Amino acid sequence: MGFIAFLKTQFIVHLLIGFVFVVSGLIINFIQLCTLVLWPINKQFYRRVNCRLAYSLWSQLVMLLEWWSGTECTLFSDEATVNTFGKEHVIIILNHNFEIDFLCGWTMTERFGVLGSSKVLAKKELLYVPLIGWTWYFLEIVFCKRKWEEDRETVIKGLKRLADYPEYMWFLLYCEGTRFTETKHRISMEVAESKGLPKLKYHLLPRTKGFTTAVQCLRGTVSAVYDVTLNFRGNKNPSLLGILYGKKYEADMCVRRFPLEDIPQDEKEAANWLHKLYQEKVNGFSFFSFFQNFQGQYTEEL
Repeated sequence: MGFIAFLKTQFIVHLLIGFVFVVSGLIINFIQLCTLVLWPINKQFYRRVNCRLAYSLWSQLVMLLEWWSGTECTLFSDEATVNTFGKEHVIIILNHNFEIDFLCGWTMTERFGVLGSSKVLAKKELLYVPLIGWTWYFLEIVFCKRKWEEDRETVIKGLKRLADYPEYMWFLLYCEGTRFTETKHRISMEVAESKGLPKLKYHLLPRTKGFTTAVQCLRGTVSAVYDVTLNFRGNKNPSLLGILYGKKYEADMCVRRFPLEDIPQDEKEAANWLHKLYQEKVNGFSFFSFFQNFQGQYTEEL
């Protein structure tokens, strides 16, 4: 073990990294609080400032993934799709199988200049998590309780508020609602069977309300939906602790672009479109499992 590798395993070093993140995060949150005075004066300037403040915090986590652990993320797509990255408002659909899938997503957004302006439909509980939840609040992140009767008005209002966002925005949806586990998968497939829906081997049954609502509310702002399927080579199951200890992983991300006009406006038809998409994601996942690579005409190391 080399000296640098040895340092990455030491608790005191981990403590120092955590200290820097917490202190810088609290400073950033305080500055964000001060920027609230800008909202009634110039809302768009407030948003631009907070995008850059958020970048200052999130980029530390991207650094841990890329530089500290040396994890490599390879992007598979077609060249026409890659040429649109960072140049349009989009909705991102990402599978939720791994503990660090959000970090790989942030790596992608950082590469294409939209890390600070990236959005997510997040659980209400995360709002109260120091640093991350507080930063998200100032970024106008949409929070939900995952009870549609209670969430409907809040989610629609939050999404419509983003319609005039000044920076290119990538809005992330975990349509499965929660991270994949064998127990959750078994229960989810029982629900799929009861509804007469095809079973998914590697994913949970997608929840369609968030997707269909986002498409309806952001139509006219968002240009496309990016379907992103993430997997790790060698059947690895990476963790945040592994990243902190400097463990290197190899991630592959397959990205497909669907123009928003190709997605039905009718809610039921849009929901069916999403179910069909997840069937296609299963095929991509199966291909990866067998050949250890995604299909794609264009490959780029992130």
